[in-house]
Amino acid sequence: MTTRQSGMLLVVLVLSLPGLIHSFKPLFNSNSFTHREITRTAVLQKTAEVCRDIAASKGLDFNLIIDNNLSAGKVQRACSSMDTFTSFVSTIKFETAIASMYLSNAAVDAIFLLSAAHHFDDETFQGGRDIITEGASVVKAHAKIENYFRGRLTLGQICHTLQDFYSHSNWVELGNKAPYSALIRPDQPLKNLAGQNTPTCRSCVGENCTNNILPDVLNQGLLTSGYFSIISSSKPTGKCSHGGFFDRTSRRDPVGGINKDTIDSSHGFRHNEAANLAIRATMELLEDVRLAAGDTNFMRLMGLSQSPVLCFVIDTTGSMSDDIDEAKRVSFEIIDRKRGTGQEPSGYILVPFNDPDYGPIVMTSNADVFKGQMNSLTAAGGGDIPEMALSGLQLALTAAPPFSEIFLFTDAPAKDAYLKNTIIALIESTKSEVTFMLTGSSAGRRRRRASQGVAPRVMSRSGAQLYQDLAEASGGQAIQVTKSELSLATSVIVDSSASAVVTVFQASRNPGRPDNFNFTVDGSLQNITAYITGDSPLTFSLTSSTGVSQTSSQSSGPLASVTTAGNLRRLSLNTDNETGLWQLSVSSNNPYLVKVTGQSSVNFIYNLVEEHEGAHGDFSVKEGRPLSGGNASILVTVTGSETVKVTEVTLFDNSGPTEVKGSLQSLGSSDFLVTFSGIPAGEFVLVLKGEDSSSTSRSTSSSFQRQASTQIKTSSISVTAQANNTNIEPGTTISIPFTVAATTDGVITDSATETFTVRVSNDRSYTSTSPSSVTTVAGSGGKANGTVTLTAPSSAASGTDVTLTIEAENAAATDINYVVLRFSVTAKVTDVNRPVCQVVTTSTCDSTSLLCSSSQWEFIANFTDGINGTGIESVTIRQGNGTLNMSTVVEAGGENITLVTYTASCCSPIVELTAVDSVGNVGICVGQARVLTTPASAVQTTSTGGYTLNISTILWLNVVFSVLLK
Repeated sequence: MTTRQSGMLLVVLVLSLPGLIHSFKPLFNSNSFTHREITRTAVLQKTAEVCRDIAASKGLDFNLIIDNNLSAGKVQRACSSMDTFTSFVSTIKFETAIASMYLSNAAVDAIFLLSAAHHFDDETFQGGRDIITEGASVVKAHAKIENYFRGRLTLGQICHTLQDFYSHSNWVELGNKAPYSALIRPDQPLKNLAGQNTPTCRSCVGENCTNNILPDVLNQGLLTSGYFSIISSSKPTGKCSHGGFFDRTSRRDPVGGINKDTIDSSHGFRHNEAANLAIRATMELLEDVRLAAGDTNFMRLMGLSQSPVLCFVIDTTGSMSDDIDEAKRVSFEIIDRKRGTGQEPSGYILVPFNDPDYGPIVMTSNADVFKGQMNSLTAAGGGDIPEMALSGLQLALTAAPPFSEIFLFTDAPAKDAYLKNTIIALIESTKSEVTFMLTGSSAGRRRRRASQGVAPRVMSRSGAQLYQDLAEASGGQAIQVTKSELSLATSVIVDSSASAVVTVFQASRNPGRPDNFNFTVDGSLQNITAYITGDSPLTFSLTSSTGVSQTSSQSSGPLASVTTAGNLRRLSLNTDNETGLWQLSVSSNNPYLVKVTGQSSVNFIYNLVEEHEGAHGDFSVKEGRPLSGGNASILVTVTGSETVKVTEVTLFDNSGPTEVKGSLQSLGSSDFLVTFSGIPAGEFVLVLKGEDSSSTSRSTSSSFQRQASTQIKTSSISVTAQANNTNIEPGTTISIPFTVAATTDGVITDSATETFTVRVSNDRSYTSTSPSSVTTVAGSGGKANGTVTLTAPSSAASGTDVTLTIEAENAAATDINYVVLRFSVTAKVTDVNRPVCQVVTTSTCDSTSLLCSSSQWEFIANFTDGINGTGIESVTIRQGNGTLNMSTVVEAGGENITLVTYTASCCSPIVELTAVDSVGNVGICVGQARVLTTPASAVQTTSTGGYTLNISTILWLNVVFSVLLK
């Protein structure tokens, strides 16, 4: 057995032990702070502060009290109050962003359990600081290219390490009341570290560890942290231990520990202090990212957006001219109608494809850039009929945020149908919906020519079925229309681009059969729309909760206005005041799909998680499918209401009668752990039901239901993979070990030999190697091991990411499972120095002027990034209402100098400028107007660590205020 294999087996053994994770208790509700609470609190407070600053810059009121009692809803509503156009406040994206950060935070305990540096154990202060600062550079690189989802994952990881410092070191015991800023500033030295041979602790007295840190360590202000090991009791002589049952070093003299992970820990009496400092330190890190990214990009990184991303994947071959024109029309209509409002799309993604090409992907938050790219699309070429549709879709799925809706336009079958399972894996992993706009003539239908004289292509039944299968798996629709009908069908794009769209109900019947579908309309729902997608002959009837009915023969009736385009029937309900149970009856023997949506602030997000039980319980996201016959845990967060009471969460087979009820456990706030036992084989969707006492505006009924769109499919194959690093340097190769096993009732089968086909793909077409199959051997634990390698080309841009999918399929090709792994491509950052400001001159304000607006002052400074720096990329005004002008000169030594001139009214006598270099290092320069009566010698200029301050007394303000008060 190799050393690597031995290490992997050790990690597996370690992770199977309950109560092992040594950090702030993640996710479980208790009297102790958790990583989830620390991260959530810091994100909410910092986001609220940014909204407050933006409101102040616009002269708007911001009345939210920023404290530890904030919720996502409170912050979202306060920030949305600046936009009078917003009628629905949805927190779904904000909650999704926060969840991705705290789940990524919690995953550090599973992925990097034995890494001392990731937890600041064993006095690894330099290593821990490197993880934080290098990770912060990655986050800034992602934000720079608007890759916010990957940025959140990295941000969550480094927040874990930063937060652990305050629990695992003696920073609190040293009497510090502020965060250790050097941990996020690589250009500052780490001071007063205890030497390797310096004793730091004495043994605890029984269970009392109050005074186990040596007085000399405290008196000299020496920084130390506890040693931790589950394998060996060895540690340097006289050193502190982490402490706890699984820490073997804590049994060796000096016994005991100093961690503050919980109130029951060795130093639990300091737990609250450590947690509060961890919150402040996390906010300090977020502020550094904010300054580098700018307020707009920071808010997008935090997920504070009302509307979804507008994402198009478009076939650009010769017969697609009409389709491209329609995609332009509907997207431009959405952009122009919502520009500058809270309902403007939060981002834009465009992926063109044909054959043999697909991409490049365009991902931007700038509507004009997106418009320009759309306008550049032309329909040309096309040899054989099939196109690279799924390759284009793969790019979109890995680029779009979770819970996105993607629209694919084509009139041809997919040439790359072999990617079907990969696409389904990405759909399930990202929980994204895909709706297909299909304008190809079905086999047997008469072909009609498009407006450009190019005949639409014939799509076989099997070609259309592929798209229908993918749509059903994602909760989207496969809409088949003629090119002349396309403009009627694209109304679904307008529907989905609205803010706060929720899925109330969805079901499919394949094969088709007549059926009745019930759904609940609650008081918070508005703009309710029902869709029925299926070939004719198909009839339906809609019945309200009060018994009023309308049939498919009525295009405009008492309940809805009906639009038909191809195989799509769109029912726009024209009544919003009838809450309760509605019914939609469909009669068809052809396959069909029923979907009901509306606008409401009440929604939910969910993640399939693995639970690590014990005193230090934790969850980590479970990649892939739950095991047939086994148990599954789903973390559910209800969004948009603090008055919701969840009464039931079920896994519902949307093509049949099977329903599995989950066991609910509240985790505090609006979070719930839902546990399902013995899930049968099948395809399910998650359905949430409950009551909302705030939904009383139209009815006394408060019952509501929401449904996840994406299917959850079970598998009898277990696939796991563990990457030791989530970052790849350009030009390097990483190895990812993976394990495949067969299971029965959720338990790995050790008694059979079975061969699995292995398929590996990535969305960047990077070079990778992997076995084509692996075989389990009876008596060997039932597992088969393999290794995937992935190489990032040297030309790969820093800040991009690559998504790797590993699939395993049984020999009968009847079952598949997968893992999806995401890696950041990150060039090593060598420039760690922040831009430095040197004040050139500060002009004077006349203290005798009765009105400050009658005079101006000027501030001139030079920003430099050093001869080996990456160069200053931007200088912005952080505080002040003046005008900024910049120019760049090159000194004789080759160093670039950015000369900034700031001019403002004497009513605004202070300016704070922020300079950001190309890798995100931030320097701040503060200038203050001098007073005419103050001698020039009284003005002081200081520069420390890139921060330059120009300080003087503003006597004239007192004069002006005195005059005004008189």
